[in-house]
Amino acid sequence: MTVIHGKSACTGIAFGKIRYFLRNAFQVEKHAVSDPEAEVKRFEAARGQAVAELAMLYAKATKEVGEENSLLFQIHQMMLEDLDYCESVTGIIREEKANAEYAVNETAKRFAEMFSNMDDEYMRGRAADVQDVSRRVLGILTGTTAGGFQSDEPVIIAADDLAPSETVQLDKKKILAFVTAGGSESSHTAILARTMGIPAIIGVGEALNEGWDGREAAVDGSTGEVYLEPDEDTVSRLRLKEKKDQEYRELLEQYRGKETVTRSGQRVLLYANIGSPEDMEAVLANDAEGIGLFRSEFLYLESQDYPTEEEQFQAYKTVAEKMNGKRVVIRTLDIGADKQAAYFHLPKEENPAMGMRAIRLCLTRPEIFHTQLRALYRASAYGKIAILFPMITSVQEVRRIQKAVSEVKEELSRERIPFDPAVELGLMIETPAAAVISDRLAPLVDFFSVGTNDLTQYTLAVDRQNEQAAEFCDKHHEAILRLIEFAAKSAHEAGIWIGICGELGADPELTSTFLKMSIDELSVSPSAILPLRSRICQS
Repeated sequence: MTVIHGKSACTGIAFGKIRYFLRNAFQVEKHAVSDPEAEVKRFEAARGQAVAELAMLYAKATKEVGEENSLLFQIHQMMLEDLDYCESVTGIIREEKANAEYAVNETAKRFAEMFSNMDDEYMRGRAADVQDVSRRVLGILTGTTAGGFQSDEPVIIAADDLAPSETVQLDKKKILAFVTAGGSESSHTAILARTMGIPAIIGVGEALNEGWDGREAAVDGSTGEVYLEPDEDTVSRLRLKEKKDQEYRELLEQYRGKETVTRSGQRVLLYANIGSPEDMEAVLANDAEGIGLFRSEFLYLESQDYPTEEEQFQAYKTVAEKMNGKRVVIRTLDIGADKQAAYFHLPKEENPAMGMRAIRLCLTRPEIFHTQLRALYRASAYGKIAILFPMITSVQEVRRIQKAVSEVKEELSRERIPFDPAVELGLMIETPAAAVISDRLAPLVDFFSVGTNDLTQYTLAVDRQNEQAAEFCDKHHEAILRLIEFAAKSAHEAGIWIGICGELGADPELTSTFLKMSIDELSVSPSAILPLRSRICQS
């Protein structure tokens, strides 16, 4: 038996054969072309197809692992639309009268070297991204299918590292665990693995090599250890550990169907976050009491054009009916910043996280907002729908929202289209501005929902996607908790309810803090519902 040590990226135990993830090697040679413009057209066609593939991957990943963990696919799209990248490829084709494959490969090498030599760690990480997107374009140009692995049975996937685009395309039913030579705990691959719930170990280095392909192994995701050809004692020990994990999951079943109530009688609503109607299976399987955050932008990100009122209506209606009278909180369009749809034709911004996004986009493009509000109100006739507005910073914005809502309700009434006139309207508390004036905002609406992810980055002035600044992103920072506490106080004084829909909602270290604040609702990923209910019921 050989033991290889790495770092834990996702807990869990796995036993099975190792299969190496094999990438197709592109043998790119330079050759002269008689018609450079024809080669430019070949490149543009391949680039366009690659962008479309990445858009579909983003939509698929959003459904499976959530929008935040899918953002790299949009980054890859933006790389392929970057003017410098495109001009480099077309410049090589025209100036050297070279084939498109050579031009893409040369551009990939030059850009990767440029990123690798940068001081900023985040920018150095983009070297792998530019190579990844260039491989996609080369695959299209050469007609070569993507690499992967072949197996009739579930296996442990080993690789030097896995690009997110590679990870999300794998058949999860055939994967027992991931083991990679490189990677970091905050890498996109590690995040995807955790969200997918697949045991993963990273950073094992060169100890694991292709010679182990097909050999038996055991993976302990909690300790970061890989046992190659494990002995009987090791297998027995890990089987026992696996059994205890299963017993814990079975113990949680006693909380299925129960209300989420503390020992002192404090009631908390435990809801689920979802990204599309396809997530409803997990919501129902994990016994959520409602939907606390339905991210509606998946409809826009999956589409090549603005989704129609009817398309949106059908999606919202489906979720409302499946929840059978339980509250479904649907957030209005949150496009912008790191969530881009090409047909919106959003201008390039120096700081998009603080630019034209979310409610700002809706208020400045009223036709888009009007269509979504009509679809939402029409769907309200089929279940208990509540509407949540993101990125609020002022009373004036809320007044404009109320005016738009009134116009839609009057319009539907004239057309004799059924809807619930008492749909609850809520605001996201995800900017410090909204939290600070929450006492003025609360009387205007029916509920608050705290988006802790954005509230954290805006309060601490730390980009949550910047790995280099991760040590300064203290999610338990006193300033953040004070803002949440003040928003809760404002909500209750105005007689409205307040929930938390960001990732802090499932943070075990903050459960008691939120209970003391009298937070009324916590919305988390479906898999976190029963563990969180257990924790609250024992509080």
